[in-house]
Amino acid sequence: MCSAHCLGLDESHLIQLPDSPHRLLPATAIAFMAMQQAALADGIELALASSYRSFARQLLIWNEKFTGLRPVLDADSRPLDVTTLNDEARIHAILRWSALPGTSRHHWGTDMDIYAPALLPSGQTLQLEPWEYSPSGYFAELTRWLDCHMREHGFCRPFAHDQGGVAVEPWHLSHSRESLRMSSLLTLEALAACLQQSAIAGKACILAQLPTLWQRYILPTLPTQV
Repeated sequence: MCSAHCLGLDESHLIQLPDSPHRLLPATAIAFMAMQQAALADGIELALASSYRSFARQLLIWNEKFTGLRPVLDADSRPLDVTTLNDEARIHAILRWSALPGTSRHHWGTDMDIYAPALLPSGQTLQLEPWEYSPSGYFAELTRWLDCHMREHGFCRPFAHDQGGVAVEPWHLSHSRESLRMSSLLTLEALAACLQQSAIAGKACILAQLPTLWQRYILPTLPTQV
C-alpha cells in the first residue's frame, strides 16, 4: 500500500462485490457481506448507495459544486447559491457535505453509504440527508439495526457527530480496522502535492488554506483507534 491508494489514484487494492458494481477492500467486502446477511435474517435489506470513489470522480463532484453546476446545501440541508460566495466561502460550504479530492474516505475502499431499498417509499428518490435516518424518517428501522449490530461486524460511523466541520452522515459506515490502516498513508504533504498537480477549482485558495482545512475538516474525521 502507498499514498496513491488512500488518495484515490490507484484502485489495485480493491475487489468487486459479487453481482454488484461496488468495490471495496477484500476484508471490508467480506465484513460487509456478513453484515448484509445478518441484517437480511432480521428482515432488513442492506444496500450500497456508494462505495469506492476515485480521485477523478471526487474532483468532478468538487468542480461541479464549486462552479454551481451541482447543488450545494447549507448547514440546514437547504440549497445554497455558491455563485454569490467568494472562493473561501465556497470551499467551506462544499466541505460541509463533500470531501476535498484526495481526502474522501471513499477513496480507501473501507467506507460506504448504506440504505435499505425496501424502506424507501415508492416514488421517493434517495437523498442521503440526515432526516431520512432520523427516528421519524423512513430509514429509522435501519438506523436502529445498525446502532445495535454494526460494531459486531467491525463497522462504525465516522461522521456520527458534528465537530464543527463535516456534517453528520448517519448513512456513512466505515470498517474500523481497515480504515485505520488506510488513513495512516494520508499525509498533508502528499495531499498538497496531489492537489497542486490537479485541475481542482479554487486551487490557489485551497492550497493557501490547506493546513487550516486539514485541521478542521480532515484530521477530526480520521480514525485514531479500533
